Amino acid sequence: MNRLDVNYINIFSDYTVWAEGDNLYFVTDYDIKYLVCFDKEETPRFNAYWFSLANMNQKDSPRDAKVAQTVLCIIEEFFRTNPDIMLYMCSTVGDQQAQRARLFSFWFNKAGQQERYYFKTAEVKGEIPGTKEYVAIIIPRNHPQAEEALAYFDAETSMFSTMKP
Repeated sequence: MNRLDVNYINIFSDYTVWAEGDNLYFVTDYDIKYLVCFDKEETPRFNAYWFSLANMNQKDSPRDAKVAQTVLCIIEEFFRTNPDIMLYMCSTVGDQQAQRARLFSFWFNKAGQQERYYFKTAEVKGEIPGTKEYVAIIIPRNHPQAEEALAYFDAETSMFSTMKP
């Protein structure tokens, strides 16, 4: 993955973002530190990365529009520097994954990103019986493998949705 330019992110971001190694961080007005990272997905067909957003303090986070704006700036920079596919799985910490999925979708759709990106979500069975996990795929509409990647995402999530424990 090409390194993201934090100076470019910070031109547009509400919170100051900095890099430590391959990870990005920012701190909110509520003194909550967030970690953002991208991990390579090993798939033979596509270049894809898992996007992770973690509340490092594990403090309750109020609805903070600046977090959404900062995260979207980071995502924009990812796609500006990497012609790849982004995958996202909501954290299951505190059994709040459904709320996180709704919030992330709200951020993405409110920002009008659906004109530039395919954004597809799915609910799959969790590793713990009776739990659900929420995943998403984000692909630029002009990506040469967009339709193939969306079909692959549908097939994979369908398989994980119907697996017997």
